[in-house]
Amino acid sequence: MANEPDDSIVRRRAGVLFLVATPIGNLGDLGARARDTLRDASLLLAEDTRHTSQLLHACGIARAAGSVESLHEHNERARVERVVERLREGASVALVSDAGTPLVSDPGAALVRAAIDAGVEVVAVPGPCAAIAALCVAGLPTDRFTFEGFLPSKRNARLEALRSLASEPRTLVFYEAPHRLQESLADMVQALGAARPAAVAREITKRFESVYRGTVATLAEQSLRDPDMSRGEIVIVVGGATEQVAPEDAEVDQLLRALLAELPVSQAAKVAARVSGRPRKQLYDRALALGSAPES
Repeated sequence: MANEPDDSIVRRRAGVLFLVATPIGNLGDLGARARDTLRDASLLLAEDTRHTSQLLHACGIARAAGSVESLHEHNERARVERVVERLREGASVALVSDAGTPLVSDPGAALVRAAIDAGVEVVAVPGPCAAIAALCVAGLPTDRFTFEGFLPSKRNARLEALRSLASEPRTLVFYEAPHRLQESLADMVQALGAARPAAVAREITKRFESVYRGTVATLAEQSLRDPDMSRGEIVIVVGGATEQVAPEDAEVDQLLRALLAELPVSQAAKVAARVSGRPRKQLYDRALALGSAPES
């Protein structure tokens, strides 16, 4: 009997770098195309080979020994040249992160850039992405949004990053570590304003998936009394600024933020008034609105 035709996209396309999205919790979200690619690629690059091996086993995918290698933030640049050379020789390579879509707050950008520069075809195999899933269920505007990844772990840097987004009109999407959720929500109250609508989505697609909705202030308060809120994989979605900031206002805000990093509120307002020519009281009120605590 004649062999069945081979419809595998990987076997029909050599020398291609496939970026394969994998489940973020529910194995049922691994599509047929992704499954075929993980099975048939000459080389599978994984952020954590142990984690990916568990995924392959759970999905019934068998691979030859030595055909799964690591590629993570600590070794990516050292391995790019060899991987690109294999691609140019005709090997098909699949890249996966631990969960979700590769390159979204995960390694892989250096490899993709090098592959493109070498004339290698790069193909996305779309699938789950925690940021997009959380945005869809948050109940906030989805037509325009900005993905900010993980906020800085240190508080001063985190506040600075949030203050730079205070006038951003698009919906904001963040990843956050469970142990920093309470601190980040408190800093959002200070930097973005207590009344901002927001949502915290945790364990998306998993058994204990939960979505908490409210204002930044109510969510910050809830995180203090609900230990479950700080468990698992977390995405924070925050509504954008509702009032457009004129270019000159944005410049004043930038000046105030720089001054507030070094001076008390009253002194920062005084210097900003001297530089901008605006009323000191107006700038004092604006400094407070930017999230700085009043002087004691």
